[in-house]
Amino acid sequence: MDVHLIGGGWDDDLAPALYGDFVEAAARRADATPRILLVVMGTDPESREYHEKYVHTLGLVGGHELVVERVPEGSPFDEAALDGVDGLFVGGGPTPEYHASLAGAYGRIRTLVESGMPYAGFSAGAAIAGSHAVIGGWRLDGRAVCPEDSNEDLDAVAVVEGIGLVPGSVDVHAAQWGNVSRLVAVVAAGLAPSGVAIDEGTRLGPDGRVVGAGRVWHVTPDTSAPGGALLRAEAAGQ
Repeated sequence: MDVHLIGGGWDDDLAPALYGDFVEAAARRADATPRILLVVMGTDPESREYHEKYVHTLGLVGGHELVVERVPEGSPFDEAALDGVDGLFVGGGPTPEYHASLAGAYGRIRTLVESGMPYAGFSAGAAIAGSHAVIGGWRLDGRAVCPEDSNEDLDAVAVVEGIGLVPGSVDVHAAQWGNVSRLVAVVAAGLAPSGVAIDEGTRLGPDGRVVGAGRVWHVTPDTSAPGGALLRAEAAGQ
C-alpha cells in the first residue's frame, strides 16, 4: 500500500522530500490534476489558522487540487468526503479526537488505500495509521514511560485499533517529544507486535525508505528476554 508517514514538524525546505512522493502517487492515480483531500480537526479560528500550515506546505509542492475537510471536534468524519479524491492526507492535532472522529471510516479508508489511493499521515494522521494506534498517555502500569507533555490529555497509555495501513504501532515527534521510550514500553508490554517512532521532519515511505532530517526508530520484541524490546535507529539516507 502507498502509505507515507510523517513524524510532524514544519520546515519549508523539506516539503518536496516529505510530500513530493505522495503528490506524485496521487497524480499517477488521477486522470488529470489530482484531487487531494486534507482532513484536519477543528473549526474554530485557532484551528483554522493552524490548518493553513498544511495548505502552505502542500502548496510548496504544487501540482494538485487541495480539498480541505475540517471536522468539528466530537463529530464523526463524513465518509462522503472521500468520494472522487486521488489521495488522502490526514493532519495532526489531538490524536484521540482524530481517532474518535475517523474510526467509523477506517474500513472505507483501508479499502481505498488497498485499491491504490495514496495515504499520507502527519503526526496524529500517522499515529492512527497503524494496526495498533497509540493515541496518547504517558504512564504504563502507573509508571512514566515518556514526558508528561506527550499525554494528549490521557494519563494511561492508550492503544486502540487503528486504520491498519501498516502493521503495529506508529509514534511521532519521536526524538523531539521523547516518545521513543513510550513505543518501546508499548511493544515490551505486548500491547503492539512492533512499531516505528518517527522524528519530526522525517518521512517513512511505502518502500521503507527514511527521508528527511531525522530518524525512524524501529521497535521489535526481544524474544530472548520476555518483557523486553529491541530498538534500532535508521537515519535518513542510510
